[in-house]
Amino acid sequence: MVAAASLVVAAGAVAGVLAAFDDRSAPDEAAPAEVSASPRLAPLPAVPTPSAPATPGSASPTSSPSEHRRKSPAPPRTDTKRERATVTGRLYRHPDSQVLAWVRSHAGDPRHAVIASRIAEQPAAVWFADYAPDTVTARVAAVTSGGAALGRVPVVVPYAIPGRDCGGHSQGGAPDLDAYDAWIDRFAAGLGSGEVIVVLEPDSVAQTECLSAGDRADRFASLARAGRVLKSANPRARVYFDAGHSGWNPPATQAAWLRQAGAASPESSDGIFSNVSNFHTTADEVAYDRRVLDALGGPAGLGAIIDTSRNGNGAPADGEWCDPSGRRLGRTPTLSTGASRIDAYLWVKLPGESDGCKGRPGTFTASYAYDLASS
Repeated sequence: MVAAASLVVAAGAVAGVLAAFDDRSAPDEAAPAEVSASPRLAPLPAVPTPSAPATPGSASPTSSPSEHRRKSPAPPRTDTKRERATVTGRLYRHPDSQVLAWVRSHAGDPRHAVIASRIAEQPAAVWFADYAPDTVTARVAAVTSGGAALGRVPVVVPYAIPGRDCGGHSQGGAPDLDAYDAWIDRFAAGLGSGEVIVVLEPDSVAQTECLSAGDRADRFASLARAGRVLKSANPRARVYFDAGHSGWNPPATQAAWLRQAGAASPESSDGIFSNVSNFHTTADEVAYDRRVLDALGGPAGLGAIIDTSRNGNGAPADGEWCDPSGRRLGRTPTLSTGASRIDAYLWVKLPGESDGCKGRPGTFTASYAYDLASS
């Protein structure tokens, strides 16, 4: 199933550390933001620069992960019977991203107008892919407060679950689940009090075939706890869980795992997300997400969000996942989809950040961005 995972998160090897220290970027590329020290498979949108140098966080408690799963997590919410309010308004465009850095520094480039108008002007998610407990609260707060100041809704992506990518190119994150729980506590402390969408741990549910039954149960318990912590910290936060995509696990299988991870509980979840960094059509994802939600059960108000950043032409017939040719931008990000049970179309993956074939992994590559925006 690792091949299926590759279809979800796109490709690349150790871009994070190496690119951060390489100032010899080709003219076609924008240097990535200095944020993540973790090798990763997914080319990720820029994360805000830490206000202080990232330092390793305090170690996790001495109790074993399995023992910790039995400890009392975040206090349950008491308003689980209320109707879930739909997030409304306009999405937030964070000012620190690789595409905006390229646009600012390449005003004379003939591709500038297309990339600036069709990609850079659109809001995209902000990823937190590094394990830096001492700075994560401030960095999350910089995004959420920026959105609140403009009356817009930010989208944030915590991506630090231990064992991510089954130890492949995207390995990294917290050293264990106790440390992850503590990191989530600090992440949640930066959510503020305004509306915010949380795309919780891409691939963390869909890609669990490499885990033993016990480790899978522990991960799911940590994810359920994470949802409760995030929603308790900010009752206006909308938390969505990983549903993979329509070309991966059967809906019933995905729903069974999601239920174990707390996605059917309003204390933890507002629904599911799919197609992150992938190319499947919006129509396919809408149908798939509704089937997952039907199988999941839970409150009728649970919805889905779909990553439409690169799915304008659908997925390649040959299954190619690394910067495949002939792709194009999908629907622009919006909180008003007009489709029942679909809460948002989002650009979780920033278009133009290479999977590693048309540019260095994880870097914004203008030629790739231009192909997506002009095709």
